[in-house]
Amino acid sequence: MLGLFLQADWVVKLVMLGLLFASVFVWAIVFEKFTSLRRARREADALEDAFWSGGSLDELYRRQGEVPGHPMAAVFVSGMREWRRSMENPNAGQFVGGVEERVDRAMAVTIQREMERLEKRMTVLANTGSAAPFVGLFGTVWGIMNSFAAIAGMQNTSLAVVAPGIAEALFATAIGLVAAIPAVLMYNMISSQLAKFAARMEGFATEFGAILARQTEQAAGARRPAAPATAPAAPEAR
Repeated sequence: MLGLFLQADWVVKLVMLGLLFASVFVWAIVFEKFTSLRRARREADALEDAFWSGGSLDELYRRQGEVPGHPMAAVFVSGMREWRRSMENPNAGQFVGGVEERVDRAMAVTIQREMERLEKRMTVLANTGSAAPFVGLFGTVWGIMNSFAAIAGMQNTSLAVVAPGIAEALFATAIGLVAAIPAVLMYNMISSQLAKFAARMEGFATEFGAILARQTEQAAGARRPAAPATAPAAPEAR
């Protein structure tokens, strides 16, 4: 393989080097995505265990801090922060629907932002999977053109003259496939896992939003003043 690379035309060499770099970059992205998703799932499990343990949500919010370290905690903190800010308003009991809408919107925006962070550089896998075979084919076509030019110059069509140039050219296509096939497979696998994790965060946000909605209604009921007593009507004159 090293001999095929060294004997190839400089254009074919550039194509091979670019495809090799793309292949290494693809595997680096794949390793980073699998690592970050595994860590995000582990931290989400820990947060859900603490959330459903029956403890205080205020204490859990305090432990997570203002800058949460993983996506599920970011969703929880954003919803809790918006709910606490809304409930500080003395008139919040009159606008229960507005409080719920703001909390849901805050968590939805957080989910979108966290998913964008998790999906970062996924386009590199998609572009490599779709473009690498054609880049390798370009190197192959260029190499075969040089081989035919050499055949015309030597006026000899024997395999000893044709085979080396064609082998060098086809090697570029092989490297393109080596870069493209893992990129396509890993892109589909990681996209599926990202979609499942997004659905998990959306489910958590829905359940958390329902809990906050109940607490908002309870707080609104506690703040609602009692109806004023009315004086009895005067008896009609006979």
